[in-house]
Amino acid sequence: MTLDSVTDSSSSFYSIGIDLGGTKTAGALVTFPSAKILKKEVIPTLPVRGGGAVLEDTLALAKRLKAFADSEQVKIEGIGIGIAELVNRNGEITSEYSIKWKDLPAKALISAIAPAEFDSDARAPARAEALFGAGTRFKNFIYITVGTGISHCLVLDRRPYLGAHGHAIIAGSGVLALECEACGHIQKQVLEQYAAGPSLVARYSAKSRSSIRTGQEVTEAAEAGDRLAQGVVRSAGQALGNTAAFLVNVLDPEALIVGGGLGLADGLYWDTFVESTREYIWSDESRNIPILKASLGADAGLIGAAAIFLERSTSKVAG
Repeated sequence: MTLDSVTDSSSSFYSIGIDLGGTKTAGALVTFPSAKILKKEVIPTLPVRGGGAVLEDTLALAKRLKAFADSEQVKIEGIGIGIAELVNRNGEITSEYSIKWKDLPAKALISAIAPAEFDSDARAPARAEALFGAGTRFKNFIYITVGTGISHCLVLDRRPYLGAHGHAIIAGSGVLALECEACGHIQKQVLEQYAAGPSLVARYSAKSRSSIRTGQEVTEAAEAGDRLAQGVVRSAGQALGNTAAFLVNVLDPEALIVGGGLGLADGLYWDTFVESTREYIWSDESRNIPILKASLGADAGLIGAAAIFLERSTSKVAG
């Protein structure tokens, strides 16, 4: 059964999706094939407290959503979690850069509420956009998420591409090392440390006495005419566009779709990003491909996490 037939199916089912990011955790009860959110809740992640505290909060959130489903006499198929870490082809967490769950029995504990599956927080929203959002008119596209971190997902035939190990999402963490020909100093630049939300705050704060705490506040200051903020935002958009163009040059997609808290921002960041991307795309034919914002907005991640159960559920009904 194809994903097209799944989304066209008249058989309804329900699942819980949780988008577990470095800044916030969003969860919802979602019904398919409409991808309609029936109840949603957002809580701060606060990963500095440790993986155990984040897990306790996630379990409590999942229980509240399951209780709501029970109160509505709705049977859920499972709980899908898109996490801001590497997740392999077997749905196992293989990193702990921010959410330290690698050595915790997170899946077993969540599965005690309902069957649980993990995916990366780059693939989950890409799945949602492919099935229900801005990607529905493309078979192959690149999804880029820009927020606390920067990741990407290649979508092939409307399915997120996993790679050999499930780790084909790292767009913003690679190091670009440049040696100064004059002095020999080697500068090591990481895109996430230059263009993601926290890096905008760090770069802006290093040159000002402002109490700004979020990337959104930096972009808002830029729109309000703050020249320092404009310089930070403009350079970040240019750096992101350089990487996006590299992905286009290597993978030749039909479109770029951008999500995440910062990726959905209007104004100077977006405009500079789009201009930079088109500037660095080599092929004349590719230079004008659609560059679109995720149409599901901030809900793409939790809808995509809930949609992990979509195809298997419909196949079960059909069987």
